Amino acid sequence: MNDSHHAAARIYVAGHRGMVGSAIVRKLKAMGHEHIIVRTHAELDLTSQAAVREFFDAERPDQVYLAAAKVGGIMANNSYPADFIYDNLMIQANVVDAAFRAGVKKLLILGSSCIYPRLAPQPMTETALLTGTLEPTNEPYAVAKIAGIKLCESYNRQYGQSHGIDYRSVMPTNLYGPGDNYHPQNSHVIPALIRRFHEAARSRAPEVLIWGTGTPLREFLFVDDMAAASVHVMELSPEVYQRHTQPMLSHINVGFGSDVTIKALAELIAHTVGYEGRIAFDHDKPDGAPRKLMDSSRLESLGWKAEIDLQQGLRIAYQDFLNTYSS
Repeated sequence: MNDSHHAAARIYVAGHRGMVGSAIVRKLKAMGHEHIIVRTHAELDLTSQAAVREFFDAERPDQVYLAAAKVGGIMANNSYPADFIYDNLMIQANVVDAAFRAGVKKLLILGSSCIYPRLAPQPMTETALLTGTLEPTNEPYAVAKIAGIKLCESYNRQYGQSHGIDYRSVMPTNLYGPGDNYHPQNSHVIPALIRRFHEAARSRAPEVLIWGTGTPLREFLFVDDMAAASVHVMELSPEVYQRHTQPMLSHINVGFGSDVTIKALAELIAHTVGYEGRIAFDHDKPDGAPRKLMDSSRLESLGWKAEIDLQQGLRIAYQDFLNTYSS
């Protein structure tokens, strides 16, 4: 694809206000793309089939990045399982089908590492999909995300050759960075700890108590790296993509490539925000899975590797927290 055609592409980014969607928009703009199509939830309800079809008929994008999803932590997933499975299934089904009907040739769905079995061998390879029981706390969300992968594969298998479509999916590890949710109850581990250590530093609290033993290992990827990986996968030639994937096992893991204990993460965040008190662990509280590391060797063989390490990423994330919450 030459650069003029490349820059002229009309690209719809669904979920542009979320952490990942906004990073994809930043990346595309930095690459010189000028025709980026966005809609807020108020402007377009992706769970409405009629509204989504009408939008695609009117806009006719060339490419689609589906970064819109209903997401939340353990508490939200456990409290609203029907919302999580219904909304995510509808969003994906409506967008993929409307894109196909409107002649969209290239589409990328963003999934989640929770698609893999709870006890998947570590690091988790793409082939672990559908080989065991899912983590019960987020099973409805995971099932919806697995359906997204299978939607892409099924449309490719039925219409790929006749209509020239190429729909792909990427599965990120734990993401963090600008645009994260720092809510005291509903946020993920990095934004939650950034907020807690920041508040502890400000109030000069002698100790911060963290759930669990601090021993579980977790992998974290900076969101702008995720955006770069998404664009990289979207732009791979069909020959290269098909050589590294299979028609019914086509998703690609996106990870940093190494993990860190929760204890080491807490110490790094405390240092980043300038907290100098004690860090203690509540061993009566649950740890969650002992380890969740993605095997990203498929993506590395396709020519992409993460660039922003945890130390650098946390500095940027903390600045984003200050910018967001200083007011």
